Amino acid sequence: MTNLQTLLRSPILNVFMSNCVKDILRCQFDFFKALGRVKQIHDDVKILLRTNQQRAGLEIMEQMALLQETSYERLYRWTQNECRTLTQESCDISPVLAQAMEALQDRPVLYKYTLDEFGTARRSAVVRGFIDALTRGGLGGTPRPIEMHSHDPLRYVGDMLAWLHQATASEKEHLEAILKLVTIEGVEENIQEVVGHITEGVCRPLKVRIEQVIVAEPGAVLLYKISNLLKFYHHTISAIVGNSAATLLTTIEEMHLLSKKIFFNSLSLHASKLMDKVELPPPDLGPSSALNQTLNLLREVLASHDSSVVPLDARQADFVQVLSCVLDPLLQMCTMSASNLGTADMATFMVNSLYMMKTTLALFEFTDKRLEMLQFQIEAHLDTLINEQASYVLTRAGLSYIYNSVQQHKPEQICIFMSSHNNLFLLISYSFSLLMSQLNFLLSATVKEQIIKQSTELVCRAYSEIYAAVMDPSNKYKDPETILHRSPHQVQALLS
Repeated sequence: MTNLQTLLRSPILNVFMSNCVKDILRCQFDFFKALGRVKQIHDDVKILLRTNQQRAGLEIMEQMALLQETSYERLYRWTQNECRTLTQESCDISPVLAQAMEALQDRPVLYKYTLDEFGTARRSAVVRGFIDALTRGGLGGTPRPIEMHSHDPLRYVGDMLAWLHQATASEKEHLEAILKLVTIEGVEENIQEVVGHITEGVCRPLKVRIEQVIVAEPGAVLLYKISNLLKFYHHTISAIVGNSAATLLTTIEEMHLLSKKIFFNSLSLHASKLMDKVELPPPDLGPSSALNQTLNLLREVLASHDSSVVPLDARQADFVQVLSCVLDPLLQMCTMSASNLGTADMATFMVNSLYMMKTTLALFEFTDKRLEMLQFQIEAHLDTLINEQASYVLTRAGLSYIYNSVQQHKPEQICIFMSSHNNLFLLISYSFSLLMSQLNFLLSATVKEQIIKQSTELVCRAYSEIYAAVMDPSNKYKDPETILHRSPHQVQALLS
């Protein structure tokens, strides 16, 4: 204790500390070493307060406190000036600056003011860098100014967002470097707060330019791609800095919602035009030009959707909305277009139109429910065509009236009619080379084969019923074997 008291009372100590303070600008390392020594003496001298040397202890503590405050004030001024020089687009954080922040953490107010000074300087640098990237480009003209690509909306918006993404990540790294030695709680919150302040400055120039692109309505497909691009960068930037860059993320989200709104407005306008002037089906009962144009638009949208970089759940939600906005009006248009056609013509036109919709959707994800719905509608119209084809064959073969008589249980009419049709089987055999003209207009060969197969089964079933009626002894046909030479099994085998 005697040695400690002697040391503390020695005037040499005051001289040593005073000299350390005077050397702040000459040698930062000695400064931080001296500051640490002052703190240690200030803590050690508390021992004297427990002895009869309290007066000496209080005097030494007062002297150390004065030296500390002087040191922190000079350190703050130096750090503040250093931060004010960090206004270049790229900045290097010196180890001494990180040491200064470590020391200033013991003075929360000075620590906070220094961070604010750093944020103000970097905000100015980022805003200037962004404007330069837009209008001047890089050194020597490489890369070229972003605004030179303003004629290409997707690239223009993408280049701006890519620059901001890189800048945001860089500013976070700068803050992590300057605070790497700080050990107090809340460092991450400090970083987020300052990053938010830095990036806030670019929000207005970014918003003005993206709004100009969106309001110009470059087309539904480009609007959708821009919407997805904005969503992607919102997700990416928030993954880097969390919600710290709140103003920047809010601006990007607002632009995303605006582009999405105008995109769906564009689709709705296109759909309303479909209903304003419904085209008549073409002579070949194929898809109308309006349907083909709309499906091409849908194909482009879905292709950009499939290559979208936004999260899967967000893409699925958008997809459902896109399909509802386009497919429902298309189905309504096709139904109205075919409303004045005959039964077979209407069914053929609807099958072709639905088939085109189905083949378009089959290439993309999230379409299962819509494909099921389209398939159900196709099958309903296929049933119509199958019945029409079977009826057509029976009528051409002269079997329609006979079949109806069988179903109505009028054997006397069958007998009268059958007496004039001794070559009935020849007519049946010949009739199966005949098809409704509408079947030749079907776009799908598979669908056409399905109709022929199932309509043939219906005709075979009708023939079986006629055969049974002719062979029934209660109907009293004379020599029924001479009327129908073939059994139903033989006819089915022949037609198969």
